[in-house]
Amino acid sequence: MSAFRYLIALPLLFLSLASQAETTPQSRLKSFLDSARTLQAEFTQVQLDESGRLKQESKGFFYLQRPGKFRWDYAKPYHQEIVSSGGKVWFYDVDLEQVTAKKLGQAVGSTPALLLSGEMALEDNFTIEDQGADEGMFWIKLVPKSEEGGFRYVLIGLEGDKLAGMELSDNFGQLTRIYFSNLRTGIVLDPKLFQFSPPAGVDVFEDK
Repeated sequence: MSAFRYLIALPLLFLSLASQAETTPQSRLKSFLDSARTLQAEFTQVQLDESGRLKQESKGFFYLQRPGKFRWDYAKPYHQEIVSSGGKVWFYDVDLEQVTAKKLGQAVGSTPALLLSGEMALEDNFTIEDQGADEGMFWIKLVPKSEEGGFRYVLIGLEGDKLAGMELSDNFGQLTRIYFSNLRTGIVLDPKLFQFSPPAGVDVFEDK
């Protein structure tokens, strides 16, 4: 190769290597999280048993404000709220008039949104794996390094730099899949969305 051709090829090689580095699972996930300081979306959640049969389908709204704040409002088939507030995650079942509060580190198996909130150092606590593209989404797999998390893995699906889906597999072989739609980022969210106090008269079960 002539010196002239070498000088042309060398920058192209560096650009190729840089492009490959930018598409690692960690960089894709970081790019999404950095761009989604606030987020609002509708969601559909399906739960499958160990045989792949549908157990339940739910619908509602999801709100995220990094760092550390998120809210799930389940509208169908039952009214439930999951809110990150005051260093805990609150689970409010309106029909049962029951509230359960878990410490942040113990709640990720119940609400994978905790992985998006900025409250956990993902690379310290999870092995991050590239799962490639499927159905128009790029999938990233997070496997807990500790066996105390209550789940086997979480998949995060991205369409470009937008959140499109999540999947959580628990230790009993059950799957929870979440599909997002009408997603908006970079919007101003009402601070009251991320405030929670147990309503009067409900039963409260709280981790100490």
